[in-house]
Amino acid sequence: MSATYTPPQHPLSIKVPIAILAALAALAYIGGANAVIFCLLIGLMLTGMPISIALGLTVLTFLFTMTQVPIESVALKLFTGIEKFEIMAIPFFILAGNFLTHGGVARRMINFATSLVGHWYGGLGLAGVMACALFAAVSGSSPATVVAIGSIILPAMVKQGFPNRFGAGVITTSGALGILIPPSIVMVMYSVATNTSVGALFMAGVIPGIMLACLLGFTTWWRAKKNNYPRLAKASWAERWQAFRRSVWGLLLIVIVMGGIYTGIFTPTEAAAMSAVYAFFIAVFVYKDLRLSQIPKVLLDSASMSAMLLYIITNAVLFSFLMTHENIPQAMADWMLHMGLGPITFLLAVNLLLLLAGNVMEPSSIVLILAPILFPVATQLGIHPVHFGILIVVNMEVGMCHPPVGLNLYVASGITKMGITELTVAVWPWLLTMVFFLIVVTYIPGISLWLPKMLGMIT
Repeated sequence: MSATYTPPQHPLSIKVPIAILAALAALAYIGGANAVIFCLLIGLMLTGMPISIALGLTVLTFLFTMTQVPIESVALKLFTGIEKFEIMAIPFFILAGNFLTHGGVARRMINFATSLVGHWYGGLGLAGVMACALFAAVSGSSPATVVAIGSIILPAMVKQGFPNRFGAGVITTSGALGILIPPSIVMVMYSVATNTSVGALFMAGVIPGIMLACLLGFTTWWRAKKNNYPRLAKASWAERWQAFRRSVWGLLLIVIVMGGIYTGIFTPTEAAAMSAVYAFFIAVFVYKDLRLSQIPKVLLDSASMSAMLLYIITNAVLFSFLMTHENIPQAMADWMLHMGLGPITFLLAVNLLLLLAGNVMEPSSIVLILAPILFPVATQLGIHPVHFGILIVVNMEVGMCHPPVGLNLYVASGITKMGITELTVAVWPWLLTMVFFLIVVTYIPGISLWLPKMLGMIT
């Protein structure tokens, strides 16, 4: 979260084919004036305009010229659309992630992970996967995980003799666990877009998150063994205990957030606020890695990131309001049902659409734009809202690790000083693992639904 991300400008040769396909689909299946909504949005995106502004201009242009909706309702929707209690969790999780990133928690988690798995093939790489999973469970953000873990462990891997590409591939993909292992900012956005329980989504992400971490770890171990990459000396149980003791204050945040939600002590939003206060306390007063003089910068960075996301949410709410008023989600649902799409075919189409959207948009924009459109179809086909949410989050993970808009690629590029093309080659073994996991989690809903059902959070 401490790294400032500037969306890359992409050549029209990449954007145009995708835009044309999307426009043709909209014209063919929605028809009439409604197709203008999508064509206008795509046209503005082609200019390189930020997604949030493109959404706002699309809505205002359509409302002023093609509908009878009172313009006063737009101002009302701007306020009522973002006054949901769940949205408050986003700035709190961002603030907590910033405190943890600056406060040395990541370094202690890396030391703990290294003491446990460092003696296996690819020891530091495996430690990186494990540290990313642990940090994901306290930060809620994928870029924050890449920055916090990657900036520490990548130089150590290179120093020990690992190829730069290997370390970059491990951290870029493992950092994506930040949005799957709860808490997750993307899950909060899905909840805002579809009114699905945030608590149930958080619990549903636990088992898929652990499974994906294990699969990425296996890929790391297999490639390290195949290439005979270095291993560390096996740590003694005393050294492991010492590493655990030093990292326990950070690990306790997992217990506070997830335990508080499960026991009913906190709502997810209250848990986010508690995590921010706790992260501040341990960073400043326990570990003492964060000086009081640095607090204003952390607060400013967090406010900047929160404002950016809330601005996107505001315009996405307006866009969703326009689509609902024009009955676009209902029309698409009716068309898909009349086409005879069953759950299996529909989920395949959703995966392809989301992976395609990941080529031109960031995860927050994709969730806020497409979730309200696809959600009604999913529910009519009997797909559980929580399972559908986890499916979307896993798609966002894959999208963050492939070009041209892969956010993790750009964050990792800043750390490793590698070009995007070289990074793309580096991540492909782990990216294929993620795609395999996406297929599994798509068609085995029990992976997502078992834990929240067992805890009585869903039926």
